[in-house]
Formats: sequence, C-alpha cells, structure tokens
Amino acid sequence: AIPDVRDGLKPVQRRILYVMNDLGLRPGTPFRKSAGVVGEVMGKYHPHGDSAIYEAMVRMGQSFAMSVPLVTPKGNFGSLDDPPAAYRYTEARLSPAAMSMVAEIDEDTVDFGPNFDGEREEPGCLPALLPNLLVNGASGIAVGMATNMAPHNLAEVAAAIELVLTQRRPRPTVDELMALVPGPDFPCGGILIDDGSLREAYETGRGTIRVRARAEIEPISSRRQGIVVTELPYMVGPERVQAKIRELILAGRLEGVAAVIDLSDRNHGLRLVIECKADVNPHALLNRLYRLTPLEESFGINNVALVNGVPYTLGLYELCQHYIDHRLDVIVRRTEYRLRRARDREHILAGLLI
Repeated sequence: AIPDVRDGLKPVQRRILYVMNDLGLRPGTPFRKSAGVVGEVMGKYHPHGDSAIYEAMVRMGQSFAMSVPLVTPKGNFGSLDDPPAAYRYTEARLSPAAMSMVAEIDEDTVDFGPNFDGEREEPGCLPALLPNLLVNGASGIAVGMATNMAPHNLAEVAAAIELVLTQRRPRPTVDELMALVPGPDFPCGGILIDDGSLREAYETGRGTIRVRARAEIEPISSRRQGIVVTELPYMVGPERVQAKIRELILAGRLEGVAAVIDLSDRNHGLRLVIECKADVNPHALLNRLYRLTPLEESFGINNVALVNGVPYTLGLYELCQHYIDHRLDVIVRRTEYRLRRARDREHILAGLLI
C-alpha cells in the first residue's frame, strides 16, 4: 500500500507494468484483453484477488486519476461517477510514458528477486525515467500508516529536479523549489487555496490544502443567473455534487437553487450548471455551496514512501534527491552492463581475427 520512493509504484502496479512489457503490449501493438493481463499477473507474481489487480490497472489508465497515465485503455475504464466495465470486456496496453518506466530493464539496471513461489524473478523496482511519485502522486492505506501524495506538473517537477541536481552547496531551499513547483497540479483542474500549509507540506511532508471548483457566474435568461462549474476538485464527480445539492434542498438547508443540470460531454468536457432563482445573489449562493458541498474539498498531503524498505515522511527536496540517486545508479549499472557486453564481443572478435 506504500509506494517505493525510487519508481513511485506499489508492488501490484510494478507487477502489472512488468507483465505488460513482458507480453509485448507496447504502444503501436494491438490491444490485449484486460482479463489476460490480470490472469498473468495473478498467476506469476501477485497472489491476491483479481479485482484488486484489475482496479489497480484501471486506475493507471484513468486520465482523471493520473496526470500521466501509464496504461492506454480501450473500452469503458469508468468515470468519476461510474465504475469500469468488467475485465472480460476492456482491453489495454502500455502508454508511451510507461515505456520510459520499464526501458532498459533488461540491461541489469535494477535488482531482481524471486517471486512468491521461487519459480521466476521479478524486479524490486523499475528503472523509472519518469519521476512517477511526484508526477502522479500516490494514495494508500497500510497497517498503522497511510500515504496521500498529490500529483504535480511534469515540466515543473523536471525543473525542480534539475535545480537539486545542479545546486549542491548550499542545497536549494523550499522557497527556491516552490518558485519552480508552486503547488500540486491535479488532472481535473480546480483552484488551490493555500493558507501557508503548502510550504509546510513541501518542507516536512505533511500538510493540508483546500481544492476548490472553478466556477463562473453567467446570465441564463434576462432575470436569472447561473453558476457554471468547469473544473472540480480531485476525484469528485459531477453526480456526487448534484446528489449533495438535491439532498440539501430536500433538507431545507439550501435555498435559491432552481435546478442543477449536467451539460458535460466529450467535446466540451465538464460543464455543470446550477441555475439560481430570480433575485438571488449568485456570489452568496456560490460561497454557501463551497461550504456545504464537495465543490470545495480538503486534500491532506502525507508524503510517506519506502526508502530501502523503510517508510519515511519526505519533503519535496528529499523526493527529488532520491529520484536523482536512483537514476544515477541506473545509468552507472547500464553503462557497466554495456561495457561488459562490448568486452565479451571484443573477445570473440579477437578470436575470429586470430
């Protein structure tokens, strides 16, 4: 349930990516039934329930859950309000980003260990060129501890890693890093409200931020105005917002709402229209909606990750530093492997010349 700091993956996610790469399900190849992937993962590496494996695979393919999806889906992989189709219907393959996670795994770049029955070897972590833990975040509940890490913008994370890599003494301060990474970047958008706890979260690894929906006031008719919501907080679906508003109206705790209409579609994305009654101040109503409904949610940052198998709470600087250490280790091992291969080849060629 706790991700490794090097590749930012939990064991089930790592096994799914490794198996899909092993099966040759890469970008440009035909899609393969999800049931086949789940069965392969369960039979060879992950002795747990098939639903847990499938749910982990689906999440890696949802563009609203991950900033950079690692699985390319085909079929119904669900939405914020609806579950995905059963694994006998959907298909999947690796995304281009996932290829950078597993690239060069066959060049002795990472350590392998025995699987559950000792028949095969599986990687302890992936080479992970993508700084996955920072870019995609993570959430998991273990025994006695939990982790909840926010996703970030890839370009901003790359700039922060470059700063940590180039500026050794004195090491970059939290403020210097925050000039490059101003805050989390959720795939569904939303507005971040920071009361100073974001800096604390980046320094210590723990803090709480509030994420608010992006809403505009627009005229609907000559006498009525409406609140148009185009972005929602992370992992909040429009149906959940509608249900909560209706519940508040029935309980008599919310007045001034004439109707709630979901106009979301494929071409225009999310568009949730909350129609105000005549002579109602839409700004006052919007503030009340932020207070009572999931249009504003708090996000508790708790950066717990495994460092050499031991859970630690890590700040932004430590996360960047661990990624750099891992990548340098991968590059050194890859170069040594290629040198060994070249020397072995040279030995054969010298014999052929003689």
